[in-house]
Amino acid sequence: MRNILIVAGGVVAVAAIAAGVYFGTRPPAAGPAPTAVAATATPDKSALLAVQPNDHVLGDPNAPITLIEYASLTCPHCAHFDTEILPELKKKWIDTGKVKLVYRDFPLDQVAAKAAQIAECAAKDRYFGVIDLIFAGQRTWAAAADPIAELAKPLRIAGLGEAEIKACLANEAMSNAVISDYKSGEALGVNSTPTLIINGQLYPGARSVEELDGLFGKLVK
Repeated sequence: MRNILIVAGGVVAVAAIAAGVYFGTRPPAAGPAPTAVAATATPDKSALLAVQPNDHVLGDPNAPITLIEYASLTCPHCAHFDTEILPELKKKWIDTGKVKLVYRDFPLDQVAAKAAQIAECAAKDRYFGVIDLIFAGQRTWAAAADPIAELAKPLRIAGLGEAEIKACLANEAMSNAVISDYKSGEALGVNSTPTLIINGQLYPGARSVEELDGLFGKLVK
């Protein structure tokens, strides 16, 4: 689990991402116990726990269980969740209409912010496919001398060539979408990735399929 270094409050942290300043990280730590977001939420926080107009949603929007994932595209634990955990959850819970996944960006460094911005430029029906491509190749592109140039290679099959990526990174609306996700996470108490919020309950850190099966099972009526 990667933890963000908070610098003089959330506004400064978000501005730093927009300005391209690298965030330091703390060493990985074991996932803490969940905390209830909804129980003490202000009206603004309560609204953020609902699906937002610009959210990316996987599964039936009317599914009774809402799983919000805050992730950074350079976070190894987030890549593990996407490639190893999510496929199992998708088969059992998302594809069966019991759970909807709301994916939100919480970039921990400049490279993750740029990668998230590029994903925002994908067609709506290709967004999750692009996220899968990014996480699947994370070990290669994130460690490259020029991560964004390396990332561009697999994204060509999703219609994101060099010209499209260049235009995307210059698109203020796409940048604002990533910053909006980050700010929503910060407002909900997110400070590390991956962080999952299940029906208002916040679960920081890596979680196993078995643990999530148990949590979802208790919520299914």
